[in-house]
Amino acid sequence: MRIGIIGAGPSGLAQLRAFESAQRAGVNIPEIVCFEKQSNWGGMWNYTWRTGLDEFGEPIHGSMYRYLWSNGPKECLEFSDYSFDEHFGRPISSYPPREVLFDYIQGRIEKSNARDFIRFNTAARWVSFDEDTQQFTVVLDDRANDRTYTEVFDYLVVASGHFSVPNMPHFKGIEDFPGTIKHAHDFRGADPYIGRDLLLIGGSYSAEDIGVQCHKYGTKSVTLSYRSQPMGFDWPKGMEEKPLVTHFEGDVAHFSDGTSKRFDDVILCTGYQHNFPFLPSEYRLENNNCLYPDKLYKGVVFNEQPRLIFLGMQDQYFTFNMFDAQAWFARDVMMGTIALPEKAERDKDIAKWLAKQDAIETPNDDVDFQTAYTRELVDSTDYPDFNLEKVAELFKSWLQDKEEDILRYRDKCYTSVVTGTKAAEHHTEWMAALDDSMECYLSDEEELKKQKAS
Repeated sequence: MRIGIIGAGPSGLAQLRAFESAQRAGVNIPEIVCFEKQSNWGGMWNYTWRTGLDEFGEPIHGSMYRYLWSNGPKECLEFSDYSFDEHFGRPISSYPPREVLFDYIQGRIEKSNARDFIRFNTAARWVSFDEDTQQFTVVLDDRANDRTYTEVFDYLVVASGHFSVPNMPHFKGIEDFPGTIKHAHDFRGADPYIGRDLLLIGGSYSAEDIGVQCHKYGTKSVTLSYRSQPMGFDWPKGMEEKPLVTHFEGDVAHFSDGTSKRFDDVILCTGYQHNFPFLPSEYRLENNNCLYPDKLYKGVVFNEQPRLIFLGMQDQYFTFNMFDAQAWFARDVMMGTIALPEKAERDKDIAKWLAKQDAIETPNDDVDFQTAYTRELVDSTDYPDFNLEKVAELFKSWLQDKEEDILRYRDKCYTSVVTGTKAAEHHTEWMAALDDSMECYLSDEEELKKQKAS
């Protein structure tokens, strides 16, 4: 049996780790090939300064930007089989910057031989399925060597993510706006907006985080324009929320409450599309960002074609550890350890979860929903158990912390459910921490004073 994996971000790496775990337990695993169009693993965490196209003319996958710090406690995404204590050898704060988190992701996977299974700089172009052989044929481009070839697989795992193709709405008059306009996908840092009036269109995590970062680094004013309801945080002076933009007149944006304001720059924080150009239309997910995509049994197996697996397609609270739980479940389905029920039963199970999703009313309900979903996956495999319910409590505390102080919630310290270690206080309050390098982050207070003095 041959298994193909498209993408070597956190989800694709989780799938490789799942098979390696079985191999270490003495199980013979199938032949596995993972294709990654970037030159390194990590997916969204693989930061690049580039926007638009990469060196091979491919659309840039990543939306990662400088000065990004985790916007949720690291204790909520900690791997159950590889703790932050094990990686760093000492407690660190609950909200590390991107470079530190990427180092942690790499530390776990570098303990394995996962790189042997990955073909980098290789993009999937097209997938077809043969009903007679029950196999997928994947057309691939080896971009570094300018070579196109095909591979055949019995199962195909799509782990290419869904936060890389921007949703770009149009607003009347925006084509005449004289300042810069970009999507959050192409945002690389707050520096260009220092001293400027910035409009962010969108009311979710991207708008929140980019807005706060720009405020931190000296943007003159930040206005966040929401479509349905405001985020409602206690914004500092210089930040405010407005209802949706109705139209632009030159550099002036008009809002649905009748007010208007002049801006220097606009960033569209308007979300992303599920986009799988390499899949035939009958195999594509066409959901909006949600906690339980339709057509996926257990949120993983494509119901119309169970040999097609999707990982990480949900809106996410649990992230890394949920991807693991999905990957372990997918592994056992592909290897026959978990027998799939008939389609009618799978339909009922999907409908059950969709009904639960429809009943969600609050962010705490979101957390409870994803906790129950991840718990079901963990309990069905040999994935190392961890206290999901305690993690859910941490998520709810995090939501409350943000309500209390959107600028300083990252200074809070949590306790790991994996090791019981209390996070260390960072040497610098987040609002004053302008150097997000791993070197600065891991420096102790005395070292930092010496660096500043020199």
